[in-house]
Amino acid sequence: MGDSAYSFSLTTFSRTGKLLQIEYGLNAVANGRTSLGICTKDGVVIATDKKLASPLVDTAHVHKIEAISPSTGFVYSGVGPDYRVLVAKARKSSQAYARMYGETQPVSQLVKQTAGVMQEYTQSGGVRPFGISVLVAGSDGDGTPRLYQVDPSGAYFGWKATAIGKNYVNAKSFLEKRFSEDMELEDAIHTALLTLREGFEGEMSAHNIEVGVVRHSKFSVLTPSQIQDYLDEAN
Repeated sequence: MGDSAYSFSLTTFSRTGKLLQIEYGLNAVANGRTSLGICTKDGVVIATDKKLASPLVDTAHVHKIEAISPSTGFVYSGVGPDYRVLVAKARKSSQAYARMYGETQPVSQLVKQTAGVMQEYTQSGGVRPFGISVLVAGSDGDGTPRLYQVDPSGAYFGWKATAIGKNYVNAKSFLEKRFSEDMELEDAIHTALLTLREGFEGEMSAHNIEVGVVRHSKFSVLTPSQIQDYLDEAN
């Protein structure tokens, strides 16, 4: 009996030790639009392709980058509705922490909580894994910028720079060549845009990408006019 006999069961390991539904969740991530992040000594940038299938869709109501707390933001690749559930849970956790301790939740603790939620959905009957990977940009209690990736399995990793979604292999390769330890945030924003452009289908504009920035322990999403300024500088 091959692994395919176990492909419909989330909670049963195959004979080769795999949970195939988690692998299928990673396939959903790999089919999603490209997202990437770069962590520098003075901040973090996350960016994503949000090109839509139809020009009739109002892009003002499509958000792939979301603020979770004053210092933390998420971006995803994969299944959009799953992302909304995770964002709601992360915001609730962040608010509970702020009410209890009177300060912003450090990004490392928020990542552990989010990874815990995703792991629960790999070990429970009647559910399926989240079909998304999330990049988390934020800062810890001492103000140190951090970039994390959380996968459908509930595994999480800290990164200096990484990419997820479609074309992630080429994007990671590009980042490996461009990244340096002494890179500053402004350089990282330009590098992020150049990396997105490498595998972009069609013309990249301020309205079909999103960029979020952690600067001085504060997270913000850049406006289309701010993104356009960076695009003009890169041309």
